[in-house]
Amino acid sequence: MLRVGFLFGNLRGFLSKDMAIDLGTANTLVYIEGEGIVLNEPSVVAVSNLNNKMEVLAVGNEAKHMLGRTPGHIVAVRPLRDGVIADFDVAEEMIKYFIKKIHNRKFLISPRIIVCVPYGATAVEKRAIQESAEVAGAREVYLIEEPMAAAIGADLPVNEPIGSIVVDIGGGTTEVAVISLGGIVYAASIRVGGDKMNEDIMSYVRKNFNLLIGESTAERVKIEIGSAICAQSSKDLKMIIKGRSLLDGNPRNVEINQNHVAEALMNTVTAIASGVKKAIENTPPELVADIIDNGITLTGGGALLSHLDTVISHITGVVVKLAENPLNCVVLGTGKALVDIKRGDSILLKTY
Repeated sequence: MLRVGFLFGNLRGFLSKDMAIDLGTANTLVYIEGEGIVLNEPSVVAVSNLNNKMEVLAVGNEAKHMLGRTPGHIVAVRPLRDGVIADFDVAEEMIKYFIKKIHNRKFLISPRIIVCVPYGATAVEKRAIQESAEVAGAREVYLIEEPMAAAIGADLPVNEPIGSIVVDIGGGTTEVAVISLGGIVYAASIRVGGDKMNEDIMSYVRKNFNLLIGESTAERVKIEIGSAICAQSSKDLKMIIKGRSLLDGNPRNVEINQNHVAEALMNTVTAIASGVKKAIENTPPELVADIIDNGITLTGGGALLSHLDTVISHITGVVVKLAENPLNCVVLGTGKALVDIKRGDSILLKTY
């Protein structure tokens, strides 16, 4: 997932506050020092392509409502895929929009931006992120690796000689990292996350119920009755979903229960748990001892999936706990990194 930024400077008496941006595959969050999180909107842009000319029609919440509901010349797109920029021009427009929405001024000095990037992002992908922020008006661009930001936001002792393991499950990627003494000892970026779970649900419903549903419906199913395990009692938790029948093309309602969803998500849940197990297997013994004592910390929206902690704990044999504020850990962690920049400490921050 993409994250974080700052805004600082003076313009004839106007002070622009430091700002942190968690630019994620699914959602963009913005944190301003002293004010907290001031923006949380979907990373979606609605674009018109009439006469071969691109025009941005809507961004964020308004654009997400257009997903699956647009005419032929309008496309609602996600400019980020797997935590990195897939569409440079659209991402640039989205960044501009969010900055202007927060700082509603005619004259705005160039902000200092720090962006969170997946651990597995390539040099080309990192450069694309930096260039998008620069073109959008950034004065300086810094990058911080997503698992480090998540660990800071979860209040893990990242600067101490203690092994900590964080699992950040975002929309496009799952970041697993072992951290000690302010650095990442081992990390892996697994290209599955909340979006893959949505795709799993859509595919399962299509295959087992001959019903075609959209991404928004799948996401609602995941949030309301999503689970990582099948249980007898889970059959009682049900919901009605609406879609188009693949048999006759007519609208149809179908009732599904929590066990159906758990079965649909089995492969993705297993991939996440296996990634955590592999991280532990590649961790030095002394740090493994710390992890056994302190447990595994889950962050990100995907961490809210019911019983996911149980599955990971069963496969790894280590206690798993959910961070206090899993949805906001990355942006809060990057916000805390503002202090490091002010002190001139850029150990955790890189430019490309």
